[in-house]
Amino acid sequence: METPATALDVPPQAAASPATENGRAARELTLVLGGARSGKSHFAEQLASDHAARHGGPVTYIATARHESAGGDEEMELRIALHRARRPASWKLVEEPLHLADALYAHARHDGCILVDCATLWLNNLLFLDARGYPEHGLITPPAAFSEEIEALLSALPTLPGHTILVSNEIGFGVVPMGAITRFYVDELGRLNQKLAAAADRVRLLVAGIPVAVKGADPA
Repeated sequence: METPATALDVPPQAAASPATENGRAARELTLVLGGARSGKSHFAEQLASDHAARHGGPVTYIATARHESAGGDEEMELRIALHRARRPASWKLVEEPLHLADALYAHARHDGCILVDCATLWLNNLLFLDARGYPEHGLITPPAAFSEEIEALLSALPTLPGHTILVSNEIGFGVVPMGAITRFYVDELGRLNQKLAAAADRVRLLVAGIPVAVKGADPA
């Protein structure tokens, strides 16, 4: 059985807060994890607001949810509307359901902060690209873009200036799901979260609205 990571497992060099370079914020990457209604999005938004208050730079919110202008999912539309109402009007909104690395390259700034909410929906969008169907049993073969976009994101993250905050769900704590595609998705999201956590300076797990430090110290 694997031993869960704790803040004590973080090497001293990984736990140190990123320094300020030449009077501007150094590159930072924060991963915010949690289950449904754990408070992860609200916490990530507060991190972005705090960064803007400290450094005075812009905040860009990259939404990965697919926004249907007509005839879409009413529940999803309500969720999107609630998120919009909660965000400061000064934040820039970028809707990018697929090409996340490209959006990050385009909007990252040394004095800025980018908040991506969330990797969970982004992975789903890639898996079901062009309404792709999958068998109930047997091997799952995702579209080529699935692996390509993941690799592009992982390559982009270490190079981005400013502070990048990624939000993702932890969905593998429960029972093993039925259906090959659901099991594939849970496994792949878990693998993606591991890779994002390895690249991150800080990882916070939200439990009932309380952030638990998994990796790295808070900024000074």
